Parts: sequence; C-alpha cells; structure tokens
Amino acid sequence: MLTINVAVLLAVIVFFRLRRRTEARSRNDEKLTVVIVLALGVLIAPTPAGQGIVNLLGQLASGVTQAGR
Repeated sequence: MLTINVAVLLAVIVFFRLRRRTEARSRNDEKLTVVIVLALGVLIAPTPAGQGIVNLLGQLASGVTQAGR
C-alpha cells in the first residue's frame, strides 16, 4: 500500500498554488494559500528538518543583524 506524507503533499500543493499568476488570485484564494502554508509549517516544525531550518534562519538573522551594526 502506498502511503503519502501529509507534509510532502502540502508542499506540492503550495508549490503549484504559488506558480499561478498573482493577478488570477482572489482574496479567498490567497487566504487559502496562507492557511495551507501555515499547516505545512506546523507539520514541519517538530521534525529534524524543521529544526534545521529554524537554526539556519536564526544564524542568517544573526548574521544580518551583526552586519548592520
């Protein structure tokens, strides 16, 4: 039996939704995209990959802050 990881499925959905032209989106369409991205973030956050992304973004923010001083 084939199993599908929900986070991977949401990532594919987000990818195809963001490929669409901006002019063709309604407000409800944009809100739905935001909800899907937030759900993807909640699913990815507790995983090791999510923790790695958080650490990488933290280091990037720290570097930008130090470069601005």
